[in-house]
Amino acid sequence: LIRMDFERSLEDYGDDSFIQYASNLIAEHDVVLLSDYAKGTLARVEAVIAHCNALSVPVLVDPKGDKFERYRGATLITPNLSEFEAVVGRCEQDDARISQYARELCEAYDFNAVLVTRSERGMTLQTREGAPLHLSALAREVFDVTGAGDTVISALAAGLASDASDDSLENSTRLANLAAGLVVGKVGTATVTRDELEGALSGTSLGDSAVEIDSGIVDEADLLTSVDRRRAKGERIVMTNGCFDILHPGHVTYLNDAAKLADVLIVAVNDDASVVRLKGADRPINPLHARMSVLAGLRSVTYVVPFSEDTPARLIQAISPDLLVKGGDYAVSDIAGHEHVLETGGEVIVLDFLPGYSTTSTLERINKSVDD
Repeated sequence: LIRMDFERSLEDYGDDSFIQYASNLIAEHDVVLLSDYAKGTLARVEAVIAHCNALSVPVLVDPKGDKFERYRGATLITPNLSEFEAVVGRCEQDDARISQYARELCEAYDFNAVLVTRSERGMTLQTREGAPLHLSALAREVFDVTGAGDTVISALAAGLASDASDDSLENSTRLANLAAGLVVGKVGTATVTRDELEGALSGTSLGDSAVEIDSGIVDEADLLTSVDRRRAKGERIVMTNGCFDILHPGHVTYLNDAAKLADVLIVAVNDDASVVRLKGADRPINPLHARMSVLAGLRSVTYVVPFSEDTPARLIQAISPDLLVKGGDYAVSDIAGHEHVLETGGEVIVLDFLPGYSTTSTLERINKSVDD
């Protein structure tokens, strides 16, 4: 199948009458969205952006081509990765490189923020001065990506128009990510309805193939989906980790304290193989499913997720919790994942551990009782 388009750009949409007409409309609206298809309608996009800025009306741009100078002063632009790399060079889907180049674009062209859509890798939001926000893609199945970029910027604009909070940009970006996850699960050029978005926000559906898990034992994919939905509702995430081989009052106390710091407590648990590597061949005493079941039964714990590495650093980076906590006498610099959490604007906290309790001392008492 071959599609061949023979088109001519419009010539008469840059005159003063069109600019005046657009300017009159801008004053009546909360957000302006400019979707550039390089067909001529936005021949004088600089004048529209300047008028939006004069009226303090946010202006979002879905750019076309590699001449970002013409969008100077826009509140936010939403290039896809190919468009972004055409301007800044290859990024190899590297989070740090994308956020660095996006910040440089903000400074060079006076953007407040850049949102890079990254296909199956989700999206990255970078403001001029703040920490980057990396969101995982939420779609379970991708049928058609046509119009996904239009959906992202439309949902973003709708969110900004209805949210006046300090976190409006982050909240709106999460909403846009939800909308994108819905639309790519449909065949053909499609739209997302208000009911579908409300369903995704409330956790009842993501398309027809996913149901949010409110709590309990989850795998990483389900956890990321649920965390993004909860964040879209303004909830804060606190995360901790450990082996939790024999749960004791020290664990319970610090988990209760951790849960009080945020809305959602995630406990990441070493799987059996990683416990063997860390603790020796005679551990764990309790297998993974038993350890996770006990943790999931605690009222303070929202989600329990296993990981197979020696540390949860990769998982922490994927989740980007607002707070990362450990119980005991750790130094912050010794806590796995602390660099990422601090770099993304989060907090790392060491909580007091209830004295007199530890898994090691519990096992020693058990062994002594057996020997006696």
